[in-house]
Amino acid sequence: MENKRTRVCLLGASPSAGNLGLVALASGAISSIRDCLPGAEVVLVDYAHKPMVHAVGLPGAEARVELVNLRYSKRLLLPNNIVILLVLAGVSRVLPLRQMRQMLLSRNPWLYKVSQADFALSLAGGDSFSDIYGMSRLIYVVLPQLLFILLKKPLVQLPQTYGPYRRWAAQWVSRFILHRSTLIFSRDRQGLEIVHRLLGVGHGEVRARFAYDMGFALAPSAPSEIVLGRIGKIKREGPVVGLNVSGLLYMGGYTRDNMFGLRCVYPELMRRIIELFVRREEAQVLLVPHVMSRKPSQEADGDVSLALYRELAAQCKGRLHLLDGEFTAAETKYIIGQCDFFLGSRMHACIAAVSQAVPAVSLAYSAKFIGVMESIGVGGQVVDLRTLETGQVMKVVSEVYRGRKGIRDSLLATMPDVQRSVRNIISEIWDLLQPSKAAHQGTPGRRSL
Repeated sequence: MENKRTRVCLLGASPSAGNLGLVALASGAISSIRDCLPGAEVVLVDYAHKPMVHAVGLPGAEARVELVNLRYSKRLLLPNNIVILLVLAGVSRVLPLRQMRQMLLSRNPWLYKVSQADFALSLAGGDSFSDIYGMSRLIYVVLPQLLFILLKKPLVQLPQTYGPYRRWAAQWVSRFILHRSTLIFSRDRQGLEIVHRLLGVGHGEVRARFAYDMGFALAPSAPSEIVLGRIGKIKREGPVVGLNVSGLLYMGGYTRDNMFGLRCVYPELMRRIIELFVRREEAQVLLVPHVMSRKPSQEADGDVSLALYRELAAQCKGRLHLLDGEFTAAETKYIIGQCDFFLGSRMHACIAAVSQAVPAVSLAYSAKFIGVMESIGVGGQVVDLRTLETGQVMKVVSEVYRGRKGIRDSLLATMPDVQRSVRNIISEIWDLLQPSKAAHQGTPGRRSL
């Protein structure tokens, strides 16, 4: 399967983002590409001020991945502004001669690098193929995808969440992109139904299929010896309950007015959960941030976790913990794997837990949680904060904690097949993209604009 000339562009995720969920998606995808196409060149296409080369830690190796930096800016004269690139790609599409197209593309270094791709894989941030975060976010993530459509490159939607769509414009934009995507993978069954409705009878059933979230493929990596020693000391004191507190939910969403319609007061719920495990269960509670920022940020989990620790540490009598230092997504996954039980409001923090057979309660603020967790048989451990009040949430948390051993045994039996499937998805895509095999299997080609 090795093909040293194959160039794969990866969109909608970054291996160095402050959001470790995005890092998990990117690293999982890159790891799978390297496993299935060891000679392939992987290129990231994302918004950034400067080009760079990312060092991505993979099992037993380190991959260096170039970033082609696009700009999403009002400065339209920037040569890598996404609007300029789209215009040039559109012009190249209608030029009659191949030599003319090549000459136009080669005059812009960013466009030329993108045009050399054999195919593109899009993650759209995992859950941004929707207007749940606003219409502007959806436009932000689909513009790079449109670039590849204009260049007539195969566009594959990697496993992600589709919808919900509250506006007709969001449905139209999503339908436009999905109709022109060669393959579509959904990480939950509900997403498949949404794709089928958008594409219509006879289209979605052929090109859209289920696949597990790419985050399951992220391999854990041990942190420093100092941190390992700290974790060992905590574990010797009693059962360890990991708790991921979302800075985004803590501040009420981007609008700061309970944007996601939670029925509970989220900060109070976090305090109640800490109190439950510290006092009644006499457990060690380890705060585990999953979105970090080097600048003060209310959205960042790290800042909120530190504030909670400072507020409650004294009254928790040494049973509330927060590890010092900055950790990679792989190191954070390792830390989560040392817990006996986990609760998280960031979905990929919960994926980090269950993929290591750590029983977890997902504190959900959107439909993406239930679909992903149902796919591995633990949908019953998802608590929808939009429908349950604080007392109801606490009841479910207590019940799941009591049944954690059975959940762990089930996950130990399930995870090997799940992770094997994720590692093989690029191989499946590669086979489906081969013209002869695609024709044999009835995979339709891309629609023209």
